[in-house]
Amino acid sequence: MADIQNYGSFLIAILIFQAVPGAGTVAILDATARGGVRAGMACVGGTLAGDALFMAGAALGLAALLQASPALFGALQWVGAGYLLWMGCGMLRSTACVTATATEVPRSPRAYAWRAFAISLANPKVMLFFVAFFPLFIAPGASAATLPLMMLHVTVLSLFWQGLLVLLGRQVARRLVHRPAARRLAARLAGFVLVGLGLRLAVGLR
Repeated sequence: MADIQNYGSFLIAILIFQAVPGAGTVAILDATARGGVRAGMACVGGTLAGDALFMAGAALGLAALLQASPALFGALQWVGAGYLLWMGCGMLRSTACVTATATEVPRSPRAYAWRAFAISLANPKVMLFFVAFFPLFIAPGASAATLPLMMLHVTVLSLFWQGLLVLLGRQVARRLVHRPAARRLAARLAGFVLVGLGLRLAVGLR
């Protein structure tokens, strides 16, 4: 890839970025545990759509607009922090009254996709990450197709990594089918993680 300099480092950096656990990872594993592979992959689709929107926004210069308007960017951050807290508290409430014989209300794959899409959009800092990340690997004199090609790399590697999470998460979920107490514990842990992420983001806004 002549127009992408330090190509190997570029690929490694993308994989490291994907491997860092975040709200999207929690959403994917939770959807897989609750709804199986279809739900998990729908969640992956929602996450990729959110990332693609941020990458497109970064490419169009929207990140510069957010940097120039601290009030707008701050408002988006507070909305994102609030949404993560709401999601985490909702997961904690949904497991508080579950008994060993209770059944979970099924969700459609589309519902999981929309939820993952919203979670992905809850952190506008991702857009600024892409603005800082892509220029590091664009070779001098690169063609206009370089940036879309880099975006494609991010999408493909993200699909690979998150698809692997679905497969691994499904294996774990199968072992928990007949262990409602363990499932409740896993759901509560996921809820606590989302609440923690929301609080961490909110504290950073002060």
